[in-house]
Order: sequence, then C-alpha cells, then structure tokens
Amino acid sequence: MKILITGSAGFVGSHLVERFLKEGHTVIGVDNYISGQHQNTALFRAHPRFQFLEADVSLGIPYHDDALDWVLHFASPASPPHYQEFPIETLMVGAQGTQHGLELALKHGAKFFLASTSEVYGDPHVHPQSESYWGHVNPNGLRSCYDEAKRYAEAITMAYHRARGVDTRIIRIFNTYGPRMRADDGRVITNFVHQALRGEALTIYGDGLQTRSFQYVDDLVEGIVRLIGVTYHEPVNLGNPTEFTMLELAAVVREVIDPELTLVYQPAPSDDPQQRKPDIARAQGLLGWTPQVSLRNGLQNLLNSVSESETTSDLKSFLTV
Repeated sequence: MKILITGSAGFVGSHLVERFLKEGHTVIGVDNYISGQHQNTALFRAHPRFQFLEADVSLGIPYHDDALDWVLHFASPASPPHYQEFPIETLMVGAQGTQHGLELALKHGAKFFLASTSEVYGDPHVHPQSESYWGHVNPNGLRSCYDEAKRYAEAITMAYHRARGVDTRIIRIFNTYGPRMRADDGRVITNFVHQALRGEALTIYGDGLQTRSFQYVDDLVEGIVRLIGVTYHEPVNLGNPTEFTMLELAAVVREVIDPELTLVYQPAPSDDPQQRKPDIARAQGLLGWTPQVSLRNGLQNLLNSVSESETTSDLKSFLTV
C-alpha cells in the first residue's frame, strides 16, 4: 500500500513509519517539526520506499501523486507542555489539519485514520472509560486546546464518513510510552525516567493518587495495524487497562532504575484528570487485541534502548534513539 502519515517525525508517527516500511509498504511522511524531531525522520531518509514532505498540514498537504491508499492523521502536539505552548497551532491541526487529510483521502479514494485521544473523556465521571462515554471536559481550560481539537477532529471525521462516504477509522489513544519520546515531553513516565537517570527526586503532582494506564508503543502500533485491517467506523480505545496511581508508578520506576530515589511533591496542575483507565472490550472483540507488554517490561525495554554512554552523557538522546 501507499500510506501518508502526518506527524511522521513524532513519537508514535515514527514507529508507524518503521512498521509499515518493514511490512513492505510505501510511506509518505509529513511533519513541520513543531513537536516532532529531525532525528526521527533521519532514521528513514535513505529508505527507497520513504518520502518526506516538510509541511504544516493545517495549511494543506502538498501531496500531488495519484495513487494513495491511506491517510493517517497523527499530527498534533500531544503533551501538556507542548500543546499549552502552541494552543492555537494545536487547535488548527485538529480542525483544519484533519479536514485537509479528509479532503486528500476523498480526492484519491483513500481511507482515513484519525489518531484521537483518551483526553476526549476529560476528567471522567465514568470509570473505566468506554467509547460510549461522552466525557467531562472543560471547554476553555488550559487543556481545552488539545481536548476540544480532538473532539472536533472526531466530529468532522464522522461527518465526512456519513455525508461523503469516506472510509474512516478513529482510535482513542491512552497514555503511551517508549523509545523516541522527547526528553522534554512533560508526561509522567518521561519525567520520572529522566529524573531517575539523573539521580533526582521523582516529582509527584498533587497527592499522587490520580491514576493512569500505561501502554508500550509496540502494543499501540499493533492495535493500529489491526484496525486498518477491518472495516469499523466508530471510535476504538487503544490502551493498557492495568491502572496505576502516580505513587505506584514511582515505585515501579524506583524498582527498575534506582530504589534509593526519593519523592518531592508539587501542586497538581489545572484540569489534571483524576483517573484514566480504558475499557478495551471493543478492541478485544473487534481486533482480538490485548496489550502484551507490562509496565515493568516496557520500562526495561526503554532502558535497554540506551547505551551506557547515552545514559551518562546525553540524556536527551536517551528518549530519542
């Protein structure tokens, strides 16, 4: 197949590029590096079936060939520090970027795949979160630029499917981690691992009892590939349903990296969800998919991707290898 991936220089996008090239497909990557990384693109530059287009997909997607099988829209800042630094750009890539991707798919008779997020559930009143839950979202808070961008992206994707017949897929990604995350990502696993490798105290925001469910990137990519292989248009949760408080996560990080690490407490950020756990019954039934990588094994995989020299001299490259 010929597959265009927006956000291809990002964490998840680069893993998708790698998977599809390994499977023999042709990949067109698109990114403007607002939160993606040049080294992620450099991994594939020499590959004969990879083409890269540097562009802001909010302004358009400069792809003009005839053949195209899939448009995968993964472009967006995705961590709180990044989307709060670029709130307007985040809204635009969720709104205009999604529409440009849908129009491209419509023009070429391609299928369209939207990367949405568990953040559409906001600070949920239903636990665990199933796809039928409509969410509890602050529409004008600090996180709203990301939450509402993705909610709108889902709405316009379904509108193009219903009104114009575009063959669409939607996933809601729960917390995902692995190699190629930015060191300044700002999400909890990145923060903890970065602090632990420096021998610093692990920062707990609030009381540490808020929960998340952590999915290793290989499990996410496998779920995406399986959804591409079926015809289903409603949203599908992809996440690991094993739930951890932040204090429990800190304990695992200490166990894997350094048991002597201490904790330091800071005030909780605004609109920080108190709980997050996916109901993955739909993915299990539809795709036969269940995450395979435990948190301890995933963290160990992450650490194994780092050479001794990177651990000691270049911590930023640690999360971008």
